[in-house]
Amino acid sequence: MLTWIAALSLTSWLAPATAGEKVEVTDPFIELHTGPGRGYPVFYVAGRHEWVEIELRHTDWFLVRTEGGKEGWVTRQQMETTLTQIGTKATFRDFAQDDYLRRQLEFGAAWGHFKSEPMLKVWTGYRFANSLSVEATGGQVQGAFSGTDLWHVNLLADPWSDWRLAPYFGLGIGRLINIPNASLVGATTSNARLADATVGLRYHLGERFIARLDYTQYLAYIADNRTDQYRAVTIGFGFFF
Repeated sequence: MLTWIAALSLTSWLAPATAGEKVEVTDPFIELHTGPGRGYPVFYVAGRHEWVEIELRHTDWFLVRTEGGKEGWVTRQQMETTLTQIGTKATFRDFAQDDYLRRQLEFGAAWGHFKSEPMLKVWTGYRFANSLSVEATGGQVQGAFSGTDLWHVNLLADPWSDWRLAPYFGLGIGRLINIPNASLVGATTSNARLADATVGLRYHLGERFIARLDYTQYLAYIADNRTDQYRAVTIGFGFFF
């Protein structure tokens, strides 16, 4: 598992930015540093009308190769003064936004209220299409007279997945287990099938972090002729890969 996470991190650190693309220097020169940071010395300058090839990107630094074979790191600010091979100004999308658009795995935790009782929940999700994902949620509610554990699996539709602040919708099924306090006479544990519908908002905070606000309507099938409805509102934070 640790090896897998490390591989993901390394992939993000050295993410290709339009690998193989060549751009033309239009300023008097651009500076090539020995590493991706201003603390690294400049060892070469590429002059006006010289072509450089983009090899890798690390945040706002680009590893480029000159026509003469020199390799060095150039700032995004200088790269955006260059021209593409078709003569247009080179533009580069924000690095954190690229990560957000490519996200697949999401993990998080939230706090809120289930009916009028405090609720904690955790979730994990997998995005298998641009606007569709599957998500598993586990929650716990500690009430005055009973405790409730629940879990459900949802299919989420995220039609505006590329927006920084985006609404989403979900439908799911699961289980609800309500355990009365031992002090209550005659109370029994209920184990019910659960259905839910969710409306939420996701906000990309930056880097690999998000905030979420969820409103969920639950329907618990307590018995053949009895159902109970519950509402939950939660706010939480998560991260993605």
